[in-house]
Amino acid sequence: GLSAGTVGLIGAVVIGISCIAPAYTLTAALGPTVSAVGFQVPAIILVGFIPMLLVAFGYRELNRSMPDSGTSFTWASRAFGPWIGWMAGWGLIAATIIVLSNLAGIAVEFLFLLIDQVANTQGAIADLAFDPFINVAVCLLFVLGATFVSYRDMQTTQKLQYILVSFQVAVLLIFAIAAFVHVANGSAFDASPVELSWFNPFAVGSLSAVVAGLSLSIFIFWGWDVTLTMNEETKNPEKTPGRAATLTVLTIVSLYLLISVGLLSFAGTGTKDLGLGNEDIQSNVFFYLSGPILGPFAFLVSLAVLTSSASSLQSTFVSPARTLLAMGHYGALPERFAKVSPRFFTPGFATIVSAVVASVFYAVMRFASEDVLQDTILTLGMMICFYYGITAFACVWYFRRQLWDSARNVFFMLLFPLVGGIILLYLFVQTLIDSMDPGYGSGSNIGGLGLVFILGIAIIAIGIAIMIWQAVTRPAF
Repeated sequence: GLSAGTVGLIGAVVIGISCIAPAYTLTAALGPTVSAVGFQVPAIILVGFIPMLLVAFGYRELNRSMPDSGTSFTWASRAFGPWIGWMAGWGLIAATIIVLSNLAGIAVEFLFLLIDQVANTQGAIADLAFDPFINVAVCLLFVLGATFVSYRDMQTTQKLQYILVSFQVAVLLIFAIAAFVHVANGSAFDASPVELSWFNPFAVGSLSAVVAGLSLSIFIFWGWDVTLTMNEETKNPEKTPGRAATLTVLTIVSLYLLISVGLLSFAGTGTKDLGLGNEDIQSNVFFYLSGPILGPFAFLVSLAVLTSSASSLQSTFVSPARTLLAMGHYGALPERFAKVSPRFFTPGFATIVSAVVASVFYAVMRFASEDVLQDTILTLGMMICFYYGITAFACVWYFRRQLWDSARNVFFMLLFPLVGGIILLYLFVQTLIDSMDPGYGSGSNIGGLGLVFILGIAIIAIGIAIMIWQAVTRPAF
């Protein structure tokens, strides 16, 4: 019942970029990465890009064989059976629900920050975003707006994302180019000439830093698979979604490299003032560097990050709604989830449920932890490793009888997804172990166990409980 043939290649790539939200992810990730690896940030981005690309190839092969909006849920079910398939679907839904709440929270903070910059109130308005009652109330308004657009047809989503993504990418390109201009003119804060060693992973000098880079990639590259959840609504569904996923990842890595090199050249890695190693500016690098680089147009950067998080909030609704739709269609969830709006041809009920759960999750987390955004990002990484890893292994197992038919199959159906899946499995287990430390993440803990660990285990446990309940009430699936 979905609206077939309404999304083209460019539209799918735009929605994929929107879901990744490059302005939002990079401003949060650049500073901490510099503190770990210094000038080798571009190398870490390249290393972190590898598992995402390897898994993308596996996704492409699965999508080519069986286009289905359920993606990870459907593919893992057909490869490993209903139990593992159900949990893969749950992992995807949990990850997207977490990031929906996180994006809404970021949008709230940058909305008040932008108003503060324009009104020049010296932080008075910006501080209102940290009042939990104001924060949650405005957050719910953002979710309501995103739900309204997502409930409507895919054409509405495409049109909105063309505008928001174009603005976001344009500001980021201007920001990076302006940084290079300052370096050339001698007006940069701490001008540093670009060196090839910045792109050399072996110059990082620490295995732990490389592992940190892989973990970082889960956050900064995640979201490209939304192009595959739209496969039933794309033109030429066997090829377009896979091509869109690959183009999205390649576009994002190019943009990340340009911006990171530009800001490293402008500010250096020092720990004072505007140096990217300064802990005081690392939580929001773009905000602190926007004034020195863009002058009176600094507000454009805050507007770009606001646009980035708001557009991603809207486009991310596409993924969980269509996974829930597929789970309802195959009988893994109540039939109501399989309902498609007769007017807009979208999974209306599933979209509304996603919005309600994301809103409740964010409100509870906001009052439970002052550093809710940091903890949810780390939990998000675990959930992504969980369902990406299952999907990568599903590719290998599903095509096991075709693996040796050609050299192409050996690489794209076996080696690439297998290596990507192993990397993600390692990151999942390592993060689970590390997050038991009460000091992990924001330092919030319950009974001596880190909040990130508790969240991760609780989400998986809830998924298992619901799965067992569905097995009792819906044994057919």
